[in-house]
Formats: sequence, structure tokens, C-alpha cells
Amino acid sequence: MLSLSNDQIDVSILDPVEDQVRLGSRYCTGGYVYDVSDRRLGVITSGPGYPDEVYPPVFDGQGLPEAFPSPLWPGVESAPPDSRPSPGTTMLVIGVGLVQATEPAQIREMPVQEFCGWKITRSESTVLMETRQAFAGWALELTRELTLINRTLISATRLANVGQDAIRFLWFPHPFFPNPRGECCKFNLAVTFPDNPGYEMLGNGFIQTKLDHSWDRRGHFQALQFSPGERLVALQRHPKLGLVVATCSYSPTFFPIWGNRNCFSFEPYLEQTVAPGADARWSITYDL
Repeated sequence: MLSLSNDQIDVSILDPVEDQVRLGSRYCTGGYVYDVSDRRLGVITSGPGYPDEVYPPVFDGQGLPEAFPSPLWPGVESAPPDSRPSPGTTMLVIGVGLVQATEPAQIREMPVQEFCGWKITRSESTVLMETRQAFAGWALELTRELTLINRTLISATRLANVGQDAIRFLWFPHPFFPNPRGECCKFNLAVTFPDNPGYEMLGNGFIQTKLDHSWDRRGHFQALQFSPGERLVALQRHPKLGLVVATCSYSPTFFPIWGNRNCFSFEPYLEQTVAPGADARWSITYDL
């Protein structure tokens, strides 16, 4: 693995080649933060099966992964929303490579035919990863940059469209923190959600896990209703740190939360279309 370290924080990052056994079709293979440790308190990230699974399923992952859940394939521009091509179709997953579509009901892991290659540049406080992907009429340059400054970890992304077709993408961070059992998170955006088995809203604005819910491996997924506009700031309760602050450079277009017996995660989606010759830039910053 690659690493970023200082006298307070250690960040472990998957090497796209040497750690390929831990990679799959779901998460971006460049800049995948696999775990973060506090030098005094130990590991402060989690995952759906953490810490019992040495090699968790690649779809589940752990740490602070990020995903582009919008494959590109010939004909996708005219396909109905949320559709999938016929099984066996080759698709481009941004930040992953070429993958093979499976049965529509199998929305989990897909076979990777060819991983994209990454150029890696390192400095004392930064790991920079760059790749170029091309398929059908699409061509893009993707840059992932991780920077550690004291207790702040910045994950910045740039997607440049260098092909002839527009690129519509979805992206979201999937940070896994230990399930705090009680108050979970609070956001600067006002959010609401219907009554559900897993979560409830407290008077102080924090979302709380329902303690009487059976928190198994499957967990509970809950989409939030909100009014987009401001860039998102998330306050995450943490059993070791007290509080983690995550700041996005954007306002989400879709915003679910998910947790199970081991972890809790918020997933603020970004949706954007990049015209040929243009680029998109965004980031998420964690203050630990």
C-alpha cells in the first residue's frame, strides 16, 4: 500500500497494481483510502465487515472509498434512467476500467475485464494519481489527489473530457466510520426522512440510530429529503474522536445514509455532465 503520514495521522492508500486483489468494479481504484489511523487512538475508519474481515468483499470495501456508479456503454444516452445493458456488454466505469455487465438483478460486483492504469506521483504530503480512459466515443483524463495536512485529509478529483462525446457522471464518497450507536450525524442542510426502522431525528438536529433496531450485516439504507443549494458540511459522531467534520465542495443531488452493526456512512452524490473540451473539479475534506 501507499501511505501519507505525519506525527498525528497515518493514511493507507491502495496501490492500483500491488493491491488489485482488494479492488473491483464499484470503487475508484485511484486514491482509494483503505484506512486511516490516529497514532494515539488506532484505526478510526471502519467498513461493513470491519474488523473481522482481512479481505472484505470488494463491493463492500472499507475506509474512505469513492465511486462513479454510472457506467458508460454504447446506447446509454437513449436508455431509460437506471437501466442496464444486456449481460455480457462491455462498459466503461470511470476510475475502474472496462467491466462486463451482469444480469440486471445482480447490481453488486461485475467482472473487470481490464483495470485502468495510473501514473502515481508522491510527495511528503500528497499522493497524485492520473489515468486516461477511452471507450467508444468517450475519452477522459481523471486525476485523484490526496493531501494530508496535520489532521486534515483532502480528496480532490478532476475529470477532463478529451473525447468527442459528452460525459454524464455520478460520483459519491462512501466514508465508513464506526457505528456510534446513538447520535450519528448532523448536516448544514436541513434534511427530513419518513418514519423508518433504522433512524430518527432528534431535537438538536442530529440523526440517531434506533437502538432497538436489529443492526445486522445488511444494515439500513435511507434516502434523505433536502433542498440543494449550499455546499454540504457533515458533522459525524465518532466513538474515538468525538466528532469528524466532512466538507464537500458541492451541494448533493441525491443524499442517502447507510449503516450496519459495524459502521455508518453518508453518501452525498454529485451528478454532472462534462462537455467535450471541458472539465469538472470537486473535493471532500475530512477534519479528523
